[in-house]
Formats: sequence, C-alpha cells, structure tokens
Amino acid sequence: MHGRPRNGPRSEESAAKAGKLRDLQAQLLHNHHNRIYTNEARAASARLLEINPEIYTAWNYRKLALQSNLKEVTDVEAIKAFVEEELRVVEAALRQNPKSYGAWYHRKWVLNHKFSPANFDHEYWLLGRLMKLDPRNFHGWNYRRFLAALSNVPEVEELMYTMEMIDSNFSNYSAWHNRSFLLSNLLKQKAQGFVSKEKILTDEYDLVHQALFTEASDQSGWFYFLWLLDQTVSPDQPLVASSWPAHGSSWVVSTNRSKSDCRLFPFESSNSCYYLPMSIVPIILYFNQPVSGVSSSTVTVNSVFTSNEDITWRPLSLAKSENAHCWVTYLKISDARSNGTSSVEISLGHSQDIKSAHGSPHTCPVLLKFTIELNCIDAEQPGGEFGEELFVFNSDQVCLPYEDFPISSFDQLKISENHAPVASSWDVETLSNEISLFKGSPDDNCKFVKLTLARLLVAYDAMMSERSPSLQKKTHSEEVLKFFDDLIQLDPVHAKFYEDQRSLVILDQVTFDKESLMKNYGRLCKLASSSHHYHVLQLNKLSLTRIGFVERLLWVQILDLSHNEIQSISGLEALQLLTCLNLANNQLNSFAALEPLRLLSSLRVLDVSFNKIGSYLIDTKRYLCSSPMSHTVDIKEVIKEFQDTEIADYWEVIFIFKELQLTQLNIEGNAVANDNLSLLLKKTIPGLIWLNGDRVQ
Repeated sequence: MHGRPRNGPRSEESAAKAGKLRDLQAQLLHNHHNRIYTNEARAASARLLEINPEIYTAWNYRKLALQSNLKEVTDVEAIKAFVEEELRVVEAALRQNPKSYGAWYHRKWVLNHKFSPANFDHEYWLLGRLMKLDPRNFHGWNYRRFLAALSNVPEVEELMYTMEMIDSNFSNYSAWHNRSFLLSNLLKQKAQGFVSKEKILTDEYDLVHQALFTEASDQSGWFYFLWLLDQTVSPDQPLVASSWPAHGSSWVVSTNRSKSDCRLFPFESSNSCYYLPMSIVPIILYFNQPVSGVSSSTVTVNSVFTSNEDITWRPLSLAKSENAHCWVTYLKISDARSNGTSSVEISLGHSQDIKSAHGSPHTCPVLLKFTIELNCIDAEQPGGEFGEELFVFNSDQVCLPYEDFPISSFDQLKISENHAPVASSWDVETLSNEISLFKGSPDDNCKFVKLTLARLLVAYDAMMSERSPSLQKKTHSEEVLKFFDDLIQLDPVHAKFYEDQRSLVILDQVTFDKESLMKNYGRLCKLASSSHHYHVLQLNKLSLTRIGFVERLLWVQILDLSHNEIQSISGLEALQLLTCLNLANNQLNSFAALEPLRLLSSLRVLDVSFNKIGSYLIDTKRYLCSSPMSHTVDIKEVIKEFQDTEIADYWEVIFIFKELQLTQLNIEGNAVANDNLSLLLKKTIPGLIWLNGDRVQ
C-alpha cells in the first residue's frame, strides 16, 4: 500500500493460517445453525474475528448469543461480565483492523442496547489511543459522535476537541468534517453563542485561511472552505423557485368531446399551443431545495375543475424518497364540459409540514393565480399529436428568432417576490473579499485555487442577479469557463466532474433571462398535419454533459439536446409539458440513464440515436448487479408478460418504455440496436407508429 512492495507470507504459514480459518468458520456455521451459545462456542467465534474481523456472520452470531445468554440472567455483575466480554472481542478485532465496519458497528450495538452501564472513561481512553495511531480514521470520529450523543456531551465541547485536532494537524480531514457537522447543528439550534451565523462563519473563514495558506496543496482545508461557501450562499429555508402555469398567465383550453386530449393556448396567441394528453393540465411547483410534505393539506388549490380534497401531489423523484425539488398535480379539464373562464389559485401558507431534507420548514407564503378559458367543441380539430406524420428534428423547420415568447414575461416563472427579505449585505461582501483574496494568491496555478475561485464567482453572480435582476448579468461566466477548461487540463483524473460543472455554467448562460433564451428558442413552423406552432428550445452543440436549471424550462414542449456529451438526464422529469425530446449523438451508455423519462406522461417523440447504449456491458461475474436499477426493480414482475428468454435480457427496455406513450422512437446507431430489440420495442409500446424512421406495420 502507498508505494510499498507487498511481501506475501511464506507458503507454509499461509496454508496453516488458511486451514485454521476454515476450521473456525466451520465451527461458527455449525454453532450458528444449531443455536449453540456456550462459552466454548463464543470463544471460537472470538478467535475467528481476531483473525478476520470482516466476517459479518460472526458478529451477528455474537449478537444472538449475547441476547440469548442474558435472557435468564438477573445478576448485575454477571450481565456486566457478558458485556465486557463483547467489548474485549471488539478491541481485539480493532487491533487487527482499526477500520473494520463490523467491529465498530458491534461496539455501538452493544452500548446502544444498554445491557449494562457504559464505562465512558474507558471508551474515550480507548478511542484516544486509536486516534493517536490514525487521527483521520473516520470510523473513530463516527464513534466519537455516537459516544458524545450517548453520554450527553455538549456539542460545544466536541467543537473544541475538533479545534485541538486541527491545531495539531491542519491535514486532518475528519476533524474538519466533524467541525462542519457540529457547527451545522449548533447554528440550526441557535445555541448560546451561535445565534449570529454571520459572526460564526466569519471566524471560520479566518480559521480556514490559516490552513489554506500554510499548505495550499492539502485538500482538507479546501473542502471545508467549500462547505463554508455553501453555508454562506444557501438559503436557510425552502422556497418556491418557479411554477407552471406561470403566475398571472391566462390560457385557453380547446377540447373535443369526441377525444380525450386537448390543446392549451396562451390567451395572447392562438397560433402557439401545447398538446395535453388525457385533457389534464399539470400544475408544477419547483422548490429551491428538495422538500417533503407537499399535499392537499399544505397546498390549497381552488378551482372549478376539482375540489382541493381530490388533489393529489406527487414528488418527481426517481429515488423512493418523499423529498424532491419538483412536485406536480393535475387538473382534469375533461371533468368540466361547460364553456367559460375560470380562475385557479394555488396557495402555500406558513407550513411546518413542508420541510427541507434538513428539517427547515417552509415559512414564506405564496399565492399563485392563473386563468383558464374552456372552449368545448363538437367538430374535429385539425391536427393531432405527433404520430401520423413523421417528426424529424431539423433546425431548418425552426423559425428563429421568435418574438411571440410562450411566457409573456420570463420573470413570471420566478416567485422572487415571496422570498425572505435580505437581512444584510454581509454575504455579498464576504464573497467579494474572498474573491479578491484568492485572485491575489501566489499559487494561481493550483487546482484548488482555480476550483475555489470558480465556485466563488458563480455564487457571487447568482447572488447579485437575484438581488438586482435588472442590473446584474452573469459578468464572470467566461472567466469561470476558462477556470474549468484549465482544471480539465491540470487534473484529468477528475475531468468528468469539471465538465459537469462547466455544463451548469453554460446552461446558466443560455437560460438566465428571456434575452438569453431567445437566442436558442423558436417555433416549429412546418408540421403539415397541424396549423399550430409548437415551442422549440435548441440546446444542441453546447458540449453539455449534464442537465441543470430545469426550473427555468418548465414551459418547454420540444427540447433539442442533440450533439452534446450528455451522460445523465436527471432533472428532465420536471418538464411535464415535454412532448418531443432529441438526445441523439450524446454519451448515454445504458437504458437505465433514460429512467427519468418514465415520469413524463406527455412525451410522444424520443430520439436517442447514436449514443453508447450497449457499448459498455456489465461484467456480471465481477459485479453483483447487472444494472443500477436491479436493487429497486422487481425484474420478474417487469418481464412476466414476456416469456422469451432472449427478451428477458432486455428487461430494462421493458421497464423504461412500457410506461411511456411514445408514437415515435429512434434508437439506431447504438450498439444494442438489433432486430430482436426492435421486435421487443414494438411489443412493449403498442402505440408506436414510427421506429428508427420507418413506419411500424
């Protein structure tokens, strides 16, 4: 390890050790299966763990043995003896491997069950010895947090301990990390001496400067600085960042009694329209951070189309979590059959139930209003959804620029007037001072200096544009892009990370305001089957590797992301109006990367041609999972309708596409594309009309 040659044990010694290990493992399994918890059986398991602390079955066996032996024991000293035996076994295991997950977890399990009063003096003494051997051992720091909570040690005292460890070694990453953990709690609780966030963070900036300028090449202090920066710019409370339909907008819904779909027109433009399948209008709330608790009891929707009690909000998140940036519900226009104009109001009050992932409640009231004019007709409307006519992403069919923007004012998307008032200019002054400090750094070619400056400039631009949107543009974007270009060359090992960060800067540039968007926005003019225009946003050929700032794109209907370097489309699930999506000529390498599309009920046209799907096969002999989705999806349930064994190999295809209502799909140019896949796609997507540019028979 760390450049030292590995000298293997002598063959005789190795064989003897392996034989002993096999014998002890056999004894363990025999005793475990037969529930033998005698002194001899426990001693054998202890010898096994002293040789190899990573045998989790042995730790589980000892848990069962301790619980079994304590069932009939009432004598305090006897109980104490059993507990001390367990702690001695853990100590012996930690001498063998101080970073054994199983050993540390077992020790916490024993103390947490409180079979006998803990000897905290001994625990801290033992921990101190281990930390002297390796002050950065994150298992030890994690155990110290556990002990402090169990013994009710004030967090202020633990904060002082982190200072002692940092003073002894600026390079102690674990001490910096624990300091950030403790400060977050103390600031959140507004503990005595920690009421003023500005004063505390100012002192922390002064502290970390000492570390950074003492040893600029050590990453520990730099990571702590980035945490401080996040604390400086991140809002303490969750806020509604944008919504759709936009506040103050007016819409005309044209429905046909003989069809289940409808079209949504901006009141000021009868040419431009949205296609809405099943005659449902999505209502989207996008928060500045993931939140939970959005429901009909915390968000009130007043509408003639449905009662608030019947409204169901759902998080747009792939993870099985109740926390999400974006939440959506739907108004069923088909339930209303009388013409007329109706107002829809969405209100969020002071709610302790809507919380961020860190527990901060939503406390800024929001009231959103828009109107819908319903126009029910009996005659057949010209045009339909994309399907009968082959839709080809062709820039020649897009008219640019397009002055009839779908949102009369781009700022209607933002809910800035409901944000908490700015208390002071401390954060802006702090960022400005830090930028000046690092721009004057003598080590201007250090990757940490460049990354920190890039983050500072991005944060400064974002803060200034939020506070003075009419005056402040993204003045440092080009400088930041240059930093990330330099970092890609300086640190190629982390090039993917820098490319992702650069993509966010580019997306911020092109979506920052209406003027920026107009350069990439247009209307589709040449769809023969329809007399209406459809909104097109062209973000192709920008060298993007990821998606961001989707809160500014909730209105997008046709999105062209072709000829980029995108590997992940996470975030697109928020675009509930998306009808056509072009992802051709990117770097998507699996069907699992398309999972966000399952949440887009309006999607009808998808182009993923000429990507890398199927080019990188998972070695199932080396890895336990054949797909990132294997642990969240019941594969047997997915393929139960498909009995062909060859088809079973494409279970990801079935899982992704069977929920979509696609009429057009292009998947050619991928390594996975073949006749078998085409047959499966036709069976999985019954409404498919066009596949790889050919009409489905």
